[in-house]
Amino acid sequence: MAGFSELIKNFDKTRDYVRDFFIYGCKVRSDFGRKSIRTYGDEKRRAESWMSEYMRYDDSVRGRSVSISVDSGHISENPLYNAYYSRSFTDNDIRLHFLITDVLHDGQKRTLKDITDLLNTDYGQLFDEQTVRNKLKEYTDEGIIISEKQGKTLYYSLSQDDAECYFNDLAGFDEAMQFFSETQHFGIIGNSILKMLGRKNELFFIKHNYIIHTLEDILLPELLAAMDEKRYVSFRTFSAKRRNEGDVLGTENQVVPMKILVSVQTGRRYLAAYIPGLNRFTAFRLDYMKTAKKGSVYEDYDSLKAKFDRNMSRCFGVSFGMRRETGTVTPMKIVFFADEKKEPYIIERLEREKRCCTLERTGENLYTLTADVFDPNELMHWAKTFIGRIVRIEGGADSVRERFCSDIARMNRMYGGDENEHIQ
Repeated sequence: MAGFSELIKNFDKTRDYVRDFFIYGCKVRSDFGRKSIRTYGDEKRRAESWMSEYMRYDDSVRGRSVSISVDSGHISENPLYNAYYSRSFTDNDIRLHFLITDVLHDGQKRTLKDITDLLNTDYGQLFDEQTVRNKLKEYTDEGIIISEKQGKTLYYSLSQDDAECYFNDLAGFDEAMQFFSETQHFGIIGNSILKMLGRKNELFFIKHNYIIHTLEDILLPELLAAMDEKRYVSFRTFSAKRRNEGDVLGTENQVVPMKILVSVQTGRRYLAAYIPGLNRFTAFRLDYMKTAKKGSVYEDYDSLKAKFDRNMSRCFGVSFGMRRETGTVTPMKIVFFADEKKEPYIIERLEREKRCCTLERTGENLYTLTADVFDPNELMHWAKTFIGRIVRIEGGADSVRERFCSDIARMNRMYGGDENEHIQ
């Protein structure tokens, strides 16, 4: 029987458990419907070993829920980075890592045959050339080893880039790396460099740091590479509802990636992409995606990108609505009241947050926002934060205005109080 190990082979599986059980914190052991209860127990023990000081346990009639409780403004390092340092390796991986770097440490350039022969004669390790070639290719892709072709022969040498030299030679590099270690995108890279040199971030604490999204960083290199190379990308998506129902396959998607979008309100990240089969753009949540993989080149990528940019000019958020192409839509106008003498900050906020809309002064203390967007519901979610200042809403779809009015009426019933109510 295999024993428990803190090391992992499949990061996607660990990512699911950490997100569903320990980030959202609303599931208990009995909610676990995939594989065995022992699997849940192993994942729980791994999370506890990585983030023991941040674990919280809550008991209810449904059972005990386990979650991660972190005040991001008071920690200098994202604890979820530990999940990336838990990958397992084979014995050959470990041997080849140290032996190849030792063979090339003298700075000499060597062929694949030279390296394989030295491993056999000097270290008594017998590896076939294909195994060594695969490891050299992996390290070349990661920048650890440099490959150079001379004639028809490929020569390998160890990269001379040394992180410690950068820290010592470049003024401010240490502080820059500390900041980079806690940025939302690829902060794990900065954190890895600091750990390699035995250093820590001691300068930057981010109050609204969406640490959960570091679990999505594993998808970003493949998505960004597909965009750069103008290729299709395929991945599976799992909605929260379907995961709860035990869906283990999800939905297969093949799309043309356009851009990574980030919500300024929630920090949630999306992939904006084109679906050829539906002839429309849409956005996929990264936390619902699994295992992105590049595909073939999309021949007409540049013209598609130009069309995407035109569509984005009509998106208030990430939704492209039900429209397939750009065109004429019914504009919506929202009139806001703001005291120009006492409340200039309201006007500043309207100007700052209007995004693709236009704002103009249409009267004393009155400002009109004109929106021509695909999904006016996204606009209305934002407009509701100005409740009490909305004078009127004009244009747009009738359903959007009716929904706004019904929401206000429902809030009034919930919080407005009745005539006969003693407590107001």
